[in-house]
Amino acid sequence: MGITVNGVDIDDALIEQELPHHQGAANPLKQSVHEIVLRTVLLQEAARLGVQGEDDDARIEALIAQEVKVPEADLAACLTYYRNHPRQFTRGELVEARHILFQVTPSVPLELVRDTAEQVLAAIQAEPGRFGELAAQYSNCSSGALGGSLGQLARGACVPEFDDVLFRLGAGELANKLVETRFGLHIVEVVRRIDGVLQPFEAVRSQIADYLATAAWQRGVHQYLQILVGRAHIEGVTLEGSQSPLVQ
Repeated sequence: MGITVNGVDIDDALIEQELPHHQGAANPLKQSVHEIVLRTVLLQEAARLGVQGEDDDARIEALIAQEVKVPEADLAACLTYYRNHPRQFTRGELVEARHILFQVTPSVPLELVRDTAEQVLAAIQAEPGRFGELAAQYSNCSSGALGGSLGQLARGACVPEFDDVLFRLGAGELANKLVETRFGLHIVEVVRRIDGVLQPFEAVRSQIADYLATAAWQRGVHQYLQILVGRAHIEGVTLEGSQSPLVQ
């Protein structure tokens, strides 16, 4: 492929070996090339600094541990995060919800499904009392027979994009736009809310500190990779140092 890193050729055979590890990526070949280039840059830097390890992974790990230093999250930082994210530390919160699912299938164009869903949403916004009737008529979920009722749901019980909408809506509130998930398009309404209990700060302080430390470390590694890539002479491919599963 004509790729070099600081004058060192990247063998096509290495890329072929890496490919099976990235089949879930949007572009497996591109991701494989980026990963090998980043590993090469890191290993070259480890050699330059004399960082040792029993294998390549160990040398990269030792290099990052040596070069990336982040401060521990102090009390003030933990308190600020706790105060700014109360829902994250609330337990026992429930919502009673209902929805209408418009399933997307290969045989029906997405735009046709979206148009129908938008029309049904507009009808419900105009006449809220028709939700159950329209759920029975249009929903591709078995809950349609129950007027769209999903019963009581705890935070985290649904896919993230659906869950996020559920726990932002108030009691009796209809989402003003369609919710898109891997299952299709949804019209969502929260019928009732049961408030949870906010956990005491001291009960979650160590959890917050760990999260903030991990986030800071990931940012530090991304920045370090960007510096190394920016300093390296790379031919045959363009990449950003932060785009690597090495630090996901």
